[in-house]
Formats: sequence, structure tokens, C-alpha cells
Amino acid sequence: MSSQAVEALKLIHKQVEKVIQQIDDDDWERDSLCKGWRVQEVFAHMSSNMKEAINPTPPPETEQEPLKAEDAMEALVAPRREWTAQELLDEYAQYFESWVEWMTALQEEPTASTMVPLADLGTYPLHMMANAFAFDHYCHLYVDILAPEGPLTIEVDPGNDEMIRPGIEWMIAGMPQMQAQELAAVVTQPLEIELTGPGGGTWTVQPAGDDGLITVPPRANLGANATVTSTAHDFVSWGTKRSDWRSTCSIDGDEAYATTVLDTLNII
Repeated sequence: MSSQAVEALKLIHKQVEKVIQQIDDDDWERDSLCKGWRVQEVFAHMSSNMKEAINPTPPPETEQEPLKAEDAMEALVAPRREWTAQELLDEYAQYFESWVEWMTALQEEPTASTMVPLADLGTYPLHMMANAFAFDHYCHLYVDILAPEGPLTIEVDPGNDEMIRPGIEWMIAGMPQMQAQELAAVVTQPLEIELTGPGGGTWTVQPAGDDGLITVPPRANLGANATVTSTAHDFVSWGTKRSDWRSTCSIDGDEAYATTVLDTLNII
């Protein structure tokens, strides 16, 4: 299950608290690496997700078309754009402990294995919600907010295996479904992804089967046409199109083929 992801959330939270203790008024207005969001909107995204899990907003009286994942995120952030920093921090503090308890409960059967659709991202077992948010919070803190890619130079502990690996597992799990048609069209040969450092591992992206979905088994030596290597931390950035993979990846093998796949990849 994803109990390790729950622990990752707790560890990342400790680093978020360090940022909260050192952030100043001007920092909230700085542009984060997450396109269109200041640091304030990134915090609003994190706190609003916690609030909605514990105290969800009632659905509209008239039925509406379901939103795509990114649109749903923006819909929660929009009303918080004019909140004060303290209002955001209060919301974050109010819901964090209950939210972690909720995530912990999702690790227990039969709930853990219950499959649920997540907007346009695919269908996943509920226990992986913890992985999804471990990815989300690590990415927003260590990539979007903090230097060198983000705007804030605040000292926190470096990301370690316990913080990073659960989020990497979410990214790998999401690859077949988040871009089902796009990746099935370009993944025509096995492509090995070797992630080094904390959170790392080796996976082989395999062409789509009869169900139309690629697979990404966690092992190497599967006849890969090329091997792409980067750190796991950098994968969080380039795998989400926050940065160009060319700045941090090396390719061994069919470079043209690997380039086509990497240019297509865009994990949410």
C-alpha cells in the first residue's frame, strides 16, 4: 500500500513549516515555477485540497460537466487569490492533521483497493491518493517555490528517498493513463528511464497492448531502444514540463526516438 506516501507527506510538511516561518510579505507575490501561479496561489492550491477533502464544498444545484483536473485545481485557487497570507496559513493549519488522518485511513482495506476515477487523469486505487499528494506537495515546494528553480531562497532539508520516492511512483503510475493516446502513438519501442539519487529506480516504458495503454514496469534490461538518465528530483521538474528535459537528461541509444517520447511526456 502507500503508507510510505503518508510518511512522505509528514516529512514534506516539516519543510513547509520551515518555509512558513521564514517567508516574508514580498515572497507571497513572487512568481512560482508553476505557470500562472504566484507563491500565494501555490499555497492556496495546497490548503484548498486539504479543505475539500475534509470539508467539501456542496455540489451545485444544477448538474454541470465535470472539470478537467487542472481546471478543478484552478477553480479552488481562484476565490483564494485575494486572501491574505494569514488566511491561507490558517486554512492549511486547520485541515492538515485531519487530512493526514484521512490519507492514513485510505490505506486500510477494503477502501485501499477501491478504484476511483480522478477527472481526466485516469482511474486509481484510493490508497494512491497519498502518492498523488506526496508528488504534488514535493513538486510545489521543492520545484515551484524553492530555489534554484523557484523564487525563494530559504534553507530546508534536501529531499530524501522517503520524500521523493512515493511521488515518483505516482508519476510512473500515471503515465499510461494521463496521456493515453499521445504516448501510445509515440512509444513504439521499449524506452528505459533510469532515475538516480534519492527516490530513484529504473523503469521500462513499453508499447501499448491490446487495451491501448502503455505499461511502465519497474525493471531494466527489457530490450530498451534507448536509456534516459536523470536524477529523480529532476524528473519531477522535466516530467511535468516545468523544465526542458535536455538540461538534465542524458540519452544512451536511439536519441531521436527518445527525444520524441520525452517531448510528448507531460505528467500532471
